[in-house]
Amino acid sequence: MIFIENLNENFEVSESDLLSIENILKHTVELQLGAIDAEISLLLCDEAEIQRLNREYRGIDSVTDVLSFPANDLEKPAENTEGLEREGETVLLGDIAICLERAREQAAEYDNSFIEELRFLAVHGCLHIMGYDHMTEEDEKEMRLMQRRALGRKEDESLD
Repeated sequence: MIFIENLNENFEVSESDLLSIENILKHTVELQLGAIDAEISLLLCDEAEIQRLNREYRGIDSVTDVLSFPANDLEKPAENTEGLEREGETVLLGDIAICLERAREQAAEYDNSFIEELRFLAVHGCLHIMGYDHMTEEDEKEMRLMQRRALGRKEDESLD
């Protein structure tokens, strides 16, 4: 189950765009963990809220594009659902927050549409809550490959 809440009053995200984001999140989970009942909460917010979250949870007092809050403490990407937090049959993966102002800026910078950038950031956040990171060059390579797969891009195609 994917829960999406838009707290940013300056950006209206259409129902079809919200459905597109929900579907790409489900697809990303399915690529990594198979067809499971997973719970993810996605918050679409403004710069002030993402800065507050970044300060409160990471000790970094600045605006960012996406934050991820995994429900599971994973040292490497989850390959199956064994040991993951559950509520009944539902696997709890975590929460993602996306700053809509940053998404708009980055869409222009990378020559993407706004929804393409939102989908990219949603996939990026989803991979983080499933244990991916980009702290080393090898980890970043692996994460970028999964991002390409989730977004339906060729392995050598740019993500920008």
